[in-house]
Amino acid sequence: MAAHRKPKQRPCTGPAARTAATLALAGAATAAALPGPAHADPQRTPAQVRSEVDRLYHDAEVATEQYNGAKEKASAAEDALDELRDEAARRTERLNASRDALGSFAAAQYRGGGLDPSVQLALSSDPDQYLERAAYLDRVGDRQATALDKVRRQVARIATLRAQAKDEQAALAARQAELKKHRATVTAKLAEARRLLARLTPPERSAYEDSGQGRDTGRADRSTARGPVRAPNARAAAAVAFAYGALGKPYVWGATGPSSFDCSGLTQAAWRSAGVSLPRTTYTQINTGRRVSRSELAPGDLVFFFSGISHVGLYIGNGQMIHAPHPGAPVRIAPIDQMPFAGAARVA
Repeated sequence: MAAHRKPKQRPCTGPAARTAATLALAGAATAAALPGPAHADPQRTPAQVRSEVDRLYHDAEVATEQYNGAKEKASAAEDALDELRDEAARRTERLNASRDALGSFAAAQYRGGGLDPSVQLALSSDPDQYLERAAYLDRVGDRQATALDKVRRQVARIATLRAQAKDEQAALAARQAELKKHRATVTAKLAEARRLLARLTPPERSAYEDSGQGRDTGRADRSTARGPVRAPNARAAAAVAFAYGALGKPYVWGATGPSSFDCSGLTQAAWRSAGVSLPRTTYTQINTGRRVSRSELAPGDLVFFFSGISHVGLYIGNGQMIHAPHPGAPVRIAPIDQMPFAGAARVA
């Protein structure tokens, strides 16, 4: 009967048992850690995507204006450095000429001044002529002392210029690092916005782009949007006319025309066409001219938005402005109440 018994199951022991137990526990832990379909993150709705893209575009525009400011400062630092180097080179040339003149004088003095003056007087066949020459040499000596002092001042000035150039070089390097940081921020924000927009269906994306941050009234057509340019003066009229001429041109961050613009680049170019130089950034343009209230707005005024003064447009009347909204939305006409109004400035 023993031959017909079922073999007794032996408990699994040893390394194989430990490996199996470890795998089982790991599998259980993984199953517990991984959420099932019921716990998956919900997909964003089209409205949520549009809202997030709006935020990213705004953040990118803030970084763009910071980039523009850093670029302007870097350009100024580079110009100052070049000017310092040029001045140092010019002064070095003059210093070398002064040194050559001193060297020639010293050589002549050595050749003619080997004897003591009293001996020279004693040996001279014409004492009166010698004394006249001695007086002349005294005057020459005074001029030599003056020339030597001039050389000393030149050396000191060149040393100062070189120290200033070194400081300016450090400032330029800092500005370039700042540029790099802001450029990276802008590109990252825009890349994320593009990624989110790719989630929308083609009709949803088209509707968003046509609306310009979800708020513009529509894309302006350069051939039909322009009416008579009414402005308080000729310069303002010229700036408004330029803005009308830019309708439909693409937004490119950091661009100042003539084929593409960012928001402050457009207003700067518009007023440049009227013979007025504006600073580069929104937060410096708002301090140009004089502040005006919303109720006082006239065509040609600069209108600013958001608490950080990160967006600007050119007012054209009837509650409308021309502005460069963001990538994918070209220069267009839009109502000024589409964004949080922060202030306005009258340039001329």
